[in-house]
Amino acid sequence: MYLYSSLKQRETDDNPVRVGLIGAGKFGSMFLSQVPTTPGLVVSMIADLDPAQAKAQCREVGWNEARLSGTHFTDDAKTLISSDQVDVVVEATGHPAAGIKHALLCAEHGKHVVMVNVEADVLAGPYLAKQARQAGVVYSMAYGDQPALTMEMVDWARSCGFKVVAAGKGTKYLPTYHASTPDTVWSHYGLTAEQAAAAGMRSQMFNSFLDGTKSSIEMAAIANAADLKAPTNGLAFPACGAEDLSHVLRPESAGGQLEFSGQVEVVSSLERDGRPVARDLRWGVYCVFEAPNDYSAACFAQYGMNTDDSGRYSAMFKPFHLIGLELNISILSAALRNHPTGSPICFNGDVVAIAKRDIKVGEVLDGEGGYTVWGKLMPASDSVAADALPIGLASEVTVTQAIKQGQVVTMNDIKADRSAQAWVVRQKMLDEFS
Repeated sequence: MYLYSSLKQRETDDNPVRVGLIGAGKFGSMFLSQVPTTPGLVVSMIADLDPAQAKAQCREVGWNEARLSGTHFTDDAKTLISSDQVDVVVEATGHPAAGIKHALLCAEHGKHVVMVNVEADVLAGPYLAKQARQAGVVYSMAYGDQPALTMEMVDWARSCGFKVVAAGKGTKYLPTYHASTPDTVWSHYGLTAEQAAAAGMRSQMFNSFLDGTKSSIEMAAIANAADLKAPTNGLAFPACGAEDLSHVLRPESAGGQLEFSGQVEVVSSLERDGRPVARDLRWGVYCVFEAPNDYSAACFAQYGMNTDDSGRYSAMFKPFHLIGLELNISILSAALRNHPTGSPICFNGDVVAIAKRDIKVGEVLDGEGGYTVWGKLMPASDSVAADALPIGLASEVTVTQAIKQGQVVTMNDIKADRSAQAWVVRQKMLDEFS
C-alpha cells in the first residue's frame, strides 16, 4: 500500500504514527513545519536542551495551540525514548556521542530510529544498525538528506540490473576551503556574520559544509550503506555539471576521472579557478550506472538517456534535496513498512581528522567545522591501519604531540577519556566490522 493511503487509514482509525523528535534545530524545525499538513502522523514528544525554545520554534513553523498542547516537551531524551507514546524516534542532535547513546537506547526500548545524526552513523553506524536489527526495529538514514536520497537511486539502479559506477552529491568546493574556520566561513556564502546570526545559522555547522568535512561524512555514510568504495586519497571533488556526470564519473580506464568503478565521489559546482559550472549539482545528488550489455546500451540511446561517448554509461540525478521537509518518508517507511531508507551494512569508509594548521602540544581539538581540524574521507582499512582519529571523536581532546598542517591526527597524538561510551562503541564497531 502507498504511504499516503496508509496514513489516511491511520487517520480514519484514530491510530496515528507517533513521533518523538530529539533536537529541534533547523532540520527538526523543517520536519515540524510539515506535521500540520500530514494526516495520520503526530509528534507526541519533543526533547531539546531548551524545551521553551523548542516550543517557540513550533509556533514559528505554524503550530497552533491545540497541536502544542498535545505534545510533551522535555529536556530528557531518555524519557522520550522510553515513552509508550512514541513509535519512531528522530535523532537530530548532530552530536556523535549523543547520537550513539540515543540509538542504543532506541534498540533497548524497541523503538525505530531515524538518524539525522550522520556524524554518529559514520562513527559507529554498522554496529548501531546491527543492534537495532537484533532488537527487531529499524535504524534508518534520514530521507531529505543527501545520503538517503542517493541510496534510493543506487537501489533503483541495482534493482534494474545496472552496475553502479559512482554515487554521491554536489557541493561548492575549492581546495582552499579546507582551511576555512568559523571566522572566515560567511564570506564564502556571501553573508555577513550579522546576517547569519539573524537567520539562526551556526558558523561551525556551516563551516563543516564548506571545509569538506560534511561531504566526507555523507560519502562515508553512502559507502557503508551501499557497499561502495572510498577513494584511496580522499574525495577529488571534480568540477562537473549534471550533463557531464556520465563522462567525468567513469573509471580512468574508460576515459573518466574515477579511481575505480563502484566508488563514492562529490562533484564541485565551481571550476578550480572559481568559475561556475554549467548545470551544477550544488544542492543535488546523483548515481552513475553502466549498461550490462549491448542491448541495454542501445536502449539508452533509443530512449533519450544522457550517456558518455561510448553510450554505456548514464546517470540519474536530482538537482535538490529538501532536508527536513522530506523526513516523513523515512519515518513512515520505518513505521508502516518496517524498512529503512538506507542503513549501514559494512565499514568501507571512515572520516579522519586532518590538521588545518600546525597544532601545538596542549591545544584542544574542537571537532567538525572548527578551527583545528577538518574531516577527510579514507578507506576504512587505511584509517584503521593508520590508527587515525575519527572526526567524530576529535572534539574536546588534548593534543600530546605536535601535529603539522595537513597531517592525519592519530590516536597517539591525543589524550582522551577512552572509557566514554562513544569511544567504547566505536571500538566495538571496529572489532566487529573492520
